Amino acid sequence: MKKLILQNIGFIILSTSVALTEGCKPAKSIPAEGNTPVKTNSVNALTTSSPSSNDKILLQTALPDVVVGGTPVPIPPTLNLEPKLEKWPEFQVPIGTVNLAKGKKVTSSDSDPVVGTLDLVTDGDKAGDDGSWVELAQGKQWVQIDLEKIANIYAVVVWHYHSQERAYRDVIVQVSDNPAFSKDVTTIYDNSASGKDRPYIETRFGKIMDAKGVKGRYVRLYSSGNTSTKTNHYIEVEVFGKPAA
Repeated sequence: MKKLILQNIGFIILSTSVALTEGCKPAKSIPAEGNTPVKTNSVNALTTSSPSSNDKILLQTALPDVVVGGTPVPIPPTLNLEPKLEKWPEFQVPIGTVNLAKGKKVTSSDSDPVVGTLDLVTDGDKAGDDGSWVELAQGKQWVQIDLEKIANIYAVVVWHYHSQERAYRDVIVQVSDNPAFSKDVTTIYDNSASGKDRPYIETRFGKIMDAKGVKGRYVRLYSSGNTSTKTNHYIEVEVFGKPAA
C-alpha cells in the first residue's frame, strides 16, 4: 500500500513539472488576418479587393498539348533566332483584359485557303493536329481580325504551327482603325529584314507580342512562308485588350 501511494505521489509531481515546462515555451506566432501576403499573380486575389486602374495581373490562357508530327527541317543558323520558349512567359496586363478576338470575323489576302477555313484563326482551338489550322498560299500573305469596336490592345498572341520546330519569315503584326490599313497603322511586331524583332521557333506556347495599349479595331498579321515550307499557317490568334473608353 505504501509503495502504491509513493508511486501516485511521484506521478503527480512529474505531471506538474511537465505542465510548468510547457507553460514556459514561447507561444506560436499566428499572423493577423490583415497581414497575410497577397499573391499578385492571382486573378482572384486582385479582383476581390477594389483594384485601381494601375493594377495588373499575369496574362493567362489555355495552352495546347504537345504534338509532334512530320519530319523536321533544320532551321538555318543565320536567322539569329530568339531562345526557344520552354514555358509560358510572364507578361502583365491590366485587370479586366480579355481575349477580344474569340469568334470574331477573319479576312485574308488569300480568300481561298489551301487547307482549312479562316474562322479557325479565332475559334479557340489551339491544338496542333490536322483540322485545327488554316494554310494560306505561298509568298507574303496576311490574316486580319475585326474586333468590331475600338479597343486598347495590350498583347497579341499567335500560334502559327507548333507540331514541328520551324520559324516563320517576315512576321509583322499591325493595328489600325482603318480596315484597308492604308493609314493610321501601328506596327507592334516586325521580324522582317527591316524590323527590330528577331525570328523565333514555334512552340505550343505561341508568341506574345506586346501591343503596349495601342488603340485600334483591326489587327493584321503578315508572314511569308517558313523554314519548312513556302506556305503560311495559323492555328489561333488571340488579341488581349479592353474596349476603349
